[in-house]
Amino acid sequence: MTLNLDALQAAITAINDALWAYLLIGALILCGLYFTVRTRFVQFTMIGDMFRQLVDSSSTHSGKNRHISSFQAFAVSMATRVGTGNLAGVATAIAVGGPGAVFWMWLIALIGSATAFVEATLAQLYKRPSSESFIGGPAYYISRGLHNKWMAGLFAVLITLTFGLSYNSIQSNAICGALNKAFGFDPLLVGTIITVIALFIAFGGIRRIARVSSVLVPFMAFGYFILALVVVIMNIDMLPHVFKLIVTSAFGFEQVAGGGLGATIMVGVKRGLFSNEAGEGSAPNVAATADVSHPVKQGLIQALGVFTDTLLVCSCTAFLVLISGLYTTDGLEGIQLTQASLQAQVGSWGTIFVALAIILFAFTSIIGNYYYGEANIRYLTDKKWVLTVFRILSGGAFVFLGAVASFEFVWSLGDLFMALVTLCNLIALAFLSKYTFKLLDNYRDQKRRGIKNPEFHRNDLPEVADDLDCWQ
Repeated sequence: MTLNLDALQAAITAINDALWAYLLIGALILCGLYFTVRTRFVQFTMIGDMFRQLVDSSSTHSGKNRHISSFQAFAVSMATRVGTGNLAGVATAIAVGGPGAVFWMWLIALIGSATAFVEATLAQLYKRPSSESFIGGPAYYISRGLHNKWMAGLFAVLITLTFGLSYNSIQSNAICGALNKAFGFDPLLVGTIITVIALFIAFGGIRRIARVSSVLVPFMAFGYFILALVVVIMNIDMLPHVFKLIVTSAFGFEQVAGGGLGATIMVGVKRGLFSNEAGEGSAPNVAATADVSHPVKQGLIQALGVFTDTLLVCSCTAFLVLISGLYTTDGLEGIQLTQASLQAQVGSWGTIFVALAIILFAFTSIIGNYYYGEANIRYLTDKKWVLTVFRILSGGAFVFLGAVASFEFVWSLGDLFMALVTLCNLIALAFLSKYTFKLLDNYRDQKRRGIKNPEFHRNDLPEVADDLDCWQ
């Protein structure tokens, strides 16, 4: 059973092409480069601090049981980053844009990690306490930082539609497609089961999501990475050829499967952003929930998440697909291309392994996506019935839609909302990033003075002190 939505998909694709080609790609790259320079290349010069913060936050905690740890916040954000984009999205990028698309995915991750740092730090700065944990994100820093409530409301609506609804369709579609290829399972049956489980978790709150994600995410990412590494080692002699293929195709010198340089760049940037979410305004929603002593700490951890997602996990899939050479095969797309590529290297059990991996990858993305929507629903209204309706739509209706809609439709819908929500967030970051730069200077100054655990208080940034709900 597959819904026929061809006419709607064609209209959405036309809008997508205009948004991505003429505005969003330039905005993403320009903002990423600006933030990289203004933070003095924070994503490279402070990578040691990133790992230290991650280790420290996973072993120590304040004991305030209503808050989640910095590591748990990182795990929830990684739950949405490490998912379908890594397995299905990368394969789609290569099939549509050629091997060169991988280069543009890497580039958007390298410069985008500075953007991720800026947005996560701002989310911490403008977070506010709530009954279950801290709460925050772009809607909050737009409202309190820019004093623009209509724009904050617009962002809250867009990200709810993007993550809470349309992205969950993509995740569900990937699970159903993988299980259908591996075991012949009926997508309608699988979709029904996923819907029931997603609804159960959706009504459990952020602490349940944090507990589930902090266990599953490291396990699933490590297992997939190890298997891909084994395949790469088995084909180590092909690596020079793979890297050459990626670089030459990236600049149009050698087009293998793509439709020109423009298509290569566009699909690489789109799939890269879908995977690492740097600048999309999603990760800041959960970054704000962490209990840290300085906003920069969570900014560093979230920047590390971009590297982990794209430079490690996405690269694993890219190498698998390019080593197999199956990306030029007609009829293979998305998760099924990844399954076929792994099967060509390790045998038929590779298809089953990817099917099991995508269940973990995509399902944790579903519950993480749900939280992004919930955080913004709570910004828009305190009415419990609205949140209940959202939970039913997010964990129920749209998860089920992904099971019965086509691969092309769910990805086109996701790309449209991704473009709109990212543009809204980048505009806010352009105006508010000056406060991130000051916070980073404050953090670096404390480190230079030998303070091992820098702390921030609202009086350290007097120009925004009256707008802050935390940091007494």
